[in-house]
Amino acid sequence: MFKSFLVVSYECIMAIIFSLPRYSFFIFLKKSILRMMGAKVGKGVVIYPGVWITPGRNLIIENNVDLAKDVLIMTSGGVYIGKRTLIGYRTQILSANHTIPPLGEPFPISGDSYAPVCIEDDVWVGANCVITAGVTIGKGAVVAAGSVVTKDVLANSIVGGVPARIIKMRN
Repeated sequence: MFKSFLVVSYECIMAIIFSLPRYSFFIFLKKSILRMMGAKVGKGVVIYPGVWITPGRNLIIENNVDLAKDVLIMTSGGVYIGKRTLIGYRTQILSANHTIPPLGEPFPISGDSYAPVCIEDDVWVGANCVITAGVTIGKGAVVAAGSVVTKDVLANSIVGGVPARIIKMRN
């Protein structure tokens, strides 16, 4: 009972703090809380309202990263976001997953498969994307809005679709 109360209290506090507007003081507060949770957060990081990062540890955000409104980052398996990267509105970065058990066995209650997500420098991830566990997005890549990234993305490529595929290379 008490543990449930603590979990709910923590989630309420996080929801309030991460819904605050993107004024300098509130961004400082959000970054400070992430650091207390074990994350490494660089300079010039902008965190819009509604960003949800859980559990917070195993997260590295380099300098000058922009996390747009309502981004979800699940850090259980580790997440790295490189310099000068833009993460679009309502994007989900997931470093945990469920395995599909054999018939007759129950599904795990929470993710039981973990793999790091690496988003290298100078990447633009459009709005409403899903980036799955174990994916690396190469330097200078662009991920089109609405894409589901299930495999590694080459540096300087433009990908899109469900699942994401190369559209063309940047020049």
